[in-house]
Amino acid sequence: MNQEIRLHDQTANPAPLGLLGFGMTTVLLNIHNAGLFPINSMILAMGIFYGGIAQIIAGIMEWKKNNTFGTTAFTSYGLFWLTFVALLVMPEVGWVGASSSIAMGCYLFMWGLFTFGLFIGTLRISRALQVVFASLTALFWLLALGNFTGSAGILVFAGYVGIFCGSSAIYTGLAQVLNELYGKTLLPIGPVK
Repeated sequence: MNQEIRLHDQTANPAPLGLLGFGMTTVLLNIHNAGLFPINSMILAMGIFYGGIAQIIAGIMEWKKNNTFGTTAFTSYGLFWLTFVALLVMPEVGWVGASSSIAMGCYLFMWGLFTFGLFIGTLRISRALQVVFASLTALFWLLALGNFTGSAGILVFAGYVGIFCGSSAIYTGLAQVLNELYGKTLLPIGPVK
């Protein structure tokens, strides 16, 4: 007699960790982009540890849950934050010269293109993630345009888009935590039907 053994995954949902690491770091960086304070160690530390390392950990945990989208998104954006901090710090310590505005525009444009591809994937997940990824696509492309043109106004506007984007990720992450804890929908995320 063959008995089928079924394993039930009882591990925690890593998405809130990734969403909160992304969201909080994005809000703080974009408060800077909006012109409210200069780039500083707080933003760099958030970029390395919460935006960077925490998202990579969340991505690895998503891999364990067999979630290709989550693995790709969280690991990639965790590495985005680490590369972004490196782009700022390496010239300061004399390792390499600073990137030109054209080079930064290309960097940001490619991240926008990648994000747009993931946005297409969110059309099968939830309304909340659609908002996060649509606004993130707009943010990357606005930052790219601001770098390509040298327009301070576009970069400030992008900062406000980034504050919205990061806030939507914070909302989505907290909604997942609270909805799970209470066993009901306290904060809707709009699953795709």
